[in-house]
Amino acid sequence: MPDKRSLLKFLPVSLNITDKKILIIGGGKVASHKLAGIKCYSENITVLAPDVNEDIIKDPELRTVIKYYEKSDLQNFDIIYACTNDHETNTLIKKDAVSMGKLVNVADNPELCDFISPAIHREGIMTVAVCSNARDVKGSINLRNRIKDFLQND
Repeated sequence: MPDKRSLLKFLPVSLNITDKKILIIGGGKVASHKLAGIKCYSENITVLAPDVNEDIIKDPELRTVIKYYEKSDLQNFDIIYACTNDHETNTLIKKDAVSMGKLVNVADNPELCDFISPAIHREGIMTVAVCSNARDVKGSINLRNRIKDFLQND
């Protein structure tokens, strides 16, 4: 039987991002999905990409920068989400972020992530987060939905 620490890679924590600046690199569906999960926690979000979905551009709460990624883009940010559709670019973003001491999440590649985003349900000040250590995202979402249904029918 494997050591349980080899199965548990990500420590579930709640991170205070009150004054943290968040950069999402990528402007497509993956970036939109990440934004949906974090927008209610921060107003300090910038999206950077050469092409950005219209729903992102039209969002008045977001700062949008239309350009290709460069390492210097990471300079003024604390938390980085690499959400491009190019594996090489996402890997480069990870490498650059680590060299600058930044926390980075590489979409759809948990091996490159410093942190992952759990399936979240919020009710007022209470939050339930379900995480599978990036091994079963659909399972996490299903369990979160079952918890949500239970709480709403209680």
